[in-house]
Amino acid sequence: MRLDKFICKSTELTRSEAKKLLKSGEVRVNGEVAKNSAMQVHENNSIAIDGKILTARRSRYYMLHKIVDSICSNVDEVYPSVLNFLDVDKAFDLHIAGRLDADTTGLVLITDDGRWSHNVISPKKDCQKTYRVWLKNGIAADKTVELIEQFKQGIQLQGESSLTRPAVLKIVTASNINNNVFNKANSEVLLTITEGKYHQVKRMFAAVGNKVVALHREQIGELLLGDLLAGQWRQLTDDEVAMFS
Repeated sequence: MRLDKFICKSTELTRSEAKKLLKSGEVRVNGEVAKNSAMQVHENNSIAIDGKILTARRSRYYMLHKIVDSICSNVDEVYPSVLNFLDVDKAFDLHIAGRLDADTTGLVLITDDGRWSHNVISPKKDCQKTYRVWLKNGIAADKTVELIEQFKQGIQLQGESSLTRPAVLKIVTASNINNNVFNKANSEVLLTITEGKYHQVKRMFAAVGNKVVALHREQIGELLLGDLLAGQWRQLTDDEVAMFS
C-alpha cells in the first residue's frame, strides 16, 4: 500500500499529517529516509518513525446494502457517499471495491485492503457480479434463446473497440420492483458479468435495443447480499474475506 496510508493504519495520524511527517524526513523505510507519500510498501518492509517500528492495524472488510441516490465515492457530492452509512472509526479511510451508479442499489464491498479489492474488481480475476435487471421492454419468447447467446458471445458497446466479456443472461418470469408489477412479460432478468465498464449493464441492454429501468446487484463471487436490509451493513467473516484473497 502507499506509505502515507501505511502510516495512517499504524498511527492515529490523518493522511495530511502523515504527508507532513514524511516531508520532515522523520520516516525511514528499511533504514533509508523516505519522503514520497506514494511510495509502495509491503509487509516485509521495516517502516519506522523516530526509530520506532510501525505495525499496521488489521485490514477491515464490510458489506453494505446500497440505497438509491447514494454514491460509491470517498467524498460527498450531489448525493451522499455510502461511507456515511458505516458507523465505524475513520470510515472515510476506506474505499469501495467496485462502484455502483447513484440510481443502482444492492451489494457493495468496502475495505482498506487494496490487494483484496483488486481481486474483486479486476477482470483478470474473473470475479462474477450478478445483477437483477428490470427492463422497459419485455423480451419476446421467440427472442430469448438468441439474446442469451448474444450476451454469452459478448455485446458490442457504443464507443468500445471490442466486445464485452462473456455474460450469463437468465430470464426471470416474475417482474416486480417497489411493489409495482410490470405488465410486460419477461421484463425482469438476471445478468452475471466479470468486468465493470462504465455503466456497463445499462449500455449492454441499450446495445440490444432495450432500456434498464432499475438495477440491483445481489451477488459478488459467492457472496450474496441475502437479507441485509437497504442501508444496513455488516463486517465480513474471515471465510467471506477469504473468498477474494
